[in-house]
Amino acid sequence: MNMDLMDFDQAALYFDDPIAPEVERLIAAAGAGYGSDEAENLLLRAYFLAPGQLMVLVALYRYYFYQHRLDDALVVADRTLEAAAHRLNLPGRWQQLHPDQLGYAAMRSIGLLRFYLMVLKAAGYINLRLGRAAEGEAMLTKLIELDSHDRLGGKILLDVYRNALLEEAAA
Repeated sequence: MNMDLMDFDQAALYFDDPIAPEVERLIAAAGAGYGSDEAENLLLRAYFLAPGQLMVLVALYRYYFYQHRLDDALVVADRTLEAAAHRLNLPGRWQQLHPDQLGYAAMRSIGLLRFYLMVLKAAGYINLRLGRAAEGEAMLTKLIELDSHDRLGGKILLDVYRNALLEEAAA
């Protein structure tokens, strides 16, 4: 089944879920204090209050990613994949996902499905950056299998990575 992952007509986005005021306050305070030692603590408190809330996971992921704490960002990306898969009624492990399952997930929320695939791409990229080539390539290959039109750029990213390896080997 081919579907256009860029079609957001009537799509519910991941952040449309109601969020508790205390959790929202913690995220806002962490954003206002970004760069301070307290920002991470605020985000972790938000996570402990709402561990399955995608907005919390995204905030925590961004914090770690922009702090160049890629191992921590990858842990959060993995938890985000699990949470989004659960909401979309997809297998808990990305390796088990088959293109035929995307149609049902898209009927639940094309926006959330696209978000899930973007997180898969991000986790693949982080694995490559951390030198975990097999895992990163496997994630991007799965993304390419699921996004046959390469709307999300997984093929381009994997090609750039492989070309860099070839250039490095030739040097």
